[in-house]
Amino acid sequence: MTLDISKYPTLALADTPDDLRLLPKSTLPQLCDELRSYLLNSVSQSSGHLASGLGTVELTVALHYVYNTPFDQLVWDVGHQAYPHKILTGRREKLSTIRQKDGLHPFPWREESEYDTLSVGHSSTSISAALGMAISAEKEGKDRKVVSVIGDGAITAGMAFEAMNHAGDVHSDMLVVLNDNEMSISENVGALNNHLAQVLSGNLYTSIREGGKKVLSGVPPIKELVRRTEEHLKGMVVPGTLFEELGFNYIGPVDGHDVNELIKTLRNMRGLKGPQFLHIMTKKGKGYEPAEKDPIGYHGVPKFDPSHSSLPKSTSSKPTFSKIFGDFLCDMAAQDPKLRAITPAMREGSGMVRFSKEFPDQYYDVAIAEQHAVTLATGMAIAGDHPIVAIYSTFLQRGYDQLIHDVAIMDLPVMFAIDRAGLVGADGQTHQGAFDLSFMRCIPNMVIMAPSDENECRQMLYTGHKHTGPSAVRYPRGNGMGTELVETFTALEIGKGRIIKQSDAPKDGNKVAILNFGTFLPNALEASETLNATVADMRFVKPLDEELIRQLVADHDVLITLEENAIIGGAGAGVIEFLMQDKRPMPVLTLGLPDKFIAQGTQGELHQELGLDSDGIIRSIQQYLEK
Repeated sequence: MTLDISKYPTLALADTPDDLRLLPKSTLPQLCDELRSYLLNSVSQSSGHLASGLGTVELTVALHYVYNTPFDQLVWDVGHQAYPHKILTGRREKLSTIRQKDGLHPFPWREESEYDTLSVGHSSTSISAALGMAISAEKEGKDRKVVSVIGDGAITAGMAFEAMNHAGDVHSDMLVVLNDNEMSISENVGALNNHLAQVLSGNLYTSIREGGKKVLSGVPPIKELVRRTEEHLKGMVVPGTLFEELGFNYIGPVDGHDVNELIKTLRNMRGLKGPQFLHIMTKKGKGYEPAEKDPIGYHGVPKFDPSHSSLPKSTSSKPTFSKIFGDFLCDMAAQDPKLRAITPAMREGSGMVRFSKEFPDQYYDVAIAEQHAVTLATGMAIAGDHPIVAIYSTFLQRGYDQLIHDVAIMDLPVMFAIDRAGLVGADGQTHQGAFDLSFMRCIPNMVIMAPSDENECRQMLYTGHKHTGPSAVRYPRGNGMGTELVETFTALEIGKGRIIKQSDAPKDGNKVAILNFGTFLPNALEASETLNATVADMRFVKPLDEELIRQLVADHDVLITLEENAIIGGAGAGVIEFLMQDKRPMPVLTLGLPDKFIAQGTQGELHQELGLDSDGIIRSIQQYLEK
């Protein structure tokens, strides 16, 4: 979106942080208003993350104003909140391309800008990375400053506390900013608290605090009295005891929407030694009333009209796979009082809103804590309950050790409902669900299912829920095919696939069978019309239907495996392993995701680019047969 200078006169002067730092402080509130307006108008035309960025406008301006970026290193957590950062670091004109193929990356990305110090898409990594940078900066000796910005959601993860615990131990100079965007700014944020932050971050208080500790260090009773007095004075007005115990100097909470007060506090804190913690209160969706009222709904938005008070509704009549799962949960919980559904802060995305309201006593949101989510399910399974972990493919990677150590080794009946399996589209490399089949297939005791349509998904979820060991059902982001759902639950026979279409081609040297794993079945069927190929819906990635594979080998000359997972270690690799062990060598073409991290684009664009649409499948098979 080209900048209209008449509409954004101050923003036009701040193309980079160097430009920003030349502006007088008096112009910064106006700059923030223009930046917020530009963000709203741009994202409403392009789609993307909105509410988080609206809440971090003043913080972003203040950080770049006080710190000498990019020499000073700024680390964003997750990155939903970093759109204003992108606008102020030379990428303003490209913001309209964000999350689109060949456009701006949806998150901070090192290859995109020297101001992006950490490529990030998963939460809770910023403090660890910033501490590593801070330790190195100390050894470098050039007075380089390091700042980490983390949200109140992301700080719930154990990794954030592991990092803070270590930072308090090594005592490196760094600043952690907690962007606390609860629904409203707490009552204790105001003139008094801003004044207190000035005092607590000022030189006089700091020197008294540190000096007093040194002088009194040899007199334990007096030292203890001073410590308790300090805690009492601060504890009356600030909730910082936890962070102080971890070794941080806690300042806050302060109003995160007063840019000039933020600048004063940050300037004071910039010179302090050791780990510093600044707690700011912001409003998610700030400055745009619909987003303030519904920050969850406006977290990630499609294209919309900012003058309307609501977002456009989906026009598809086909349910999403997430909804299929949510409906399954409600139907199953009505029959099974021991069902327990666990999510690591993905209630909306995983389709669990209705379930959380109808069965609140069977619903557990553990916040951003994937490792805990998996082992919590372990405890429930040991106690005789029937846990289901609803998790995105990309986030299950974070609970991999727990999947092996705490679920599979004990052969416990925990089902993983793996959403966003395969290519998710606009979120890019960090969120593509490319690896779950590969990393689960090697784990003993696992049953892995890949449904080809909505009803298959529903019945597989039932099958996994009734199974007496660990199981996983993996399904993609987005809508199904429009297949009619069968309300009655029927458990599938474990490890049995089905032939969907039988080729009538004579066996003359290139009779083809396509072994489909997952929702590419319509593409496989379309390709089979051109190739006169047999199509088998394998259903199970583990255990494989060995009898069906033997039958297909006997009746065909070439096997094609098709999956939306990395080819390396995926379902196709499993077919080849079986053929070698069974001494049935024959030509096998594995189609799936290549050995690279796949950038953003729509699912359709990416399927076409990678040759996984029907035309691409036909082309790949024909080229293989020509060899």
